[in-house]
Amino acid sequence: MNDKSPESEVQWRQKLTPEAYRVLREKGTERAFTGAYWDEKASGTYVCGACGQELFSSASKYDSGSGWPSFWQAIADGRVTEHRDVSHGMVRTEVTCTACGSHLGHVFPDGPPPTGQRYCINSLSLKLHKKET
Repeated sequence: MNDKSPESEVQWRQKLTPEAYRVLREKGTERAFTGAYWDEKASGTYVCGACGQELFSSASKYDSGSGWPSFWQAIADGRVTEHRDVSHGMVRTEVTCTACGSHLGHVFPDGPPPTGQRYCINSLSLKLHKKET
């Protein structure tokens, strides 16, 4: 984790933009095909938009056609936590950052090999640290 995580929601509100706060701390979502990274092709590491913990590598990113950045695995074990989500009249699996508890998106069992997972993540939940060439 690169930044010290705020200890209160007041501090989170001060640190994050209103849009990022809504997604990361209030479990919101951004509209499909509107986020900064849904069509990003650059190489690098995607970190938590709230605390900076490394979450996903561009090597596991793929075009799922969903309109959100999609990955077939996290960068390492223990970087994301899965939770049962029954909001909005459906059963899904929410994904949060293990370091700060911020909402990232959801994971679905319809991804590509080798994992079969589709981590469907909000662009506002991420920051891309591009690989220097």
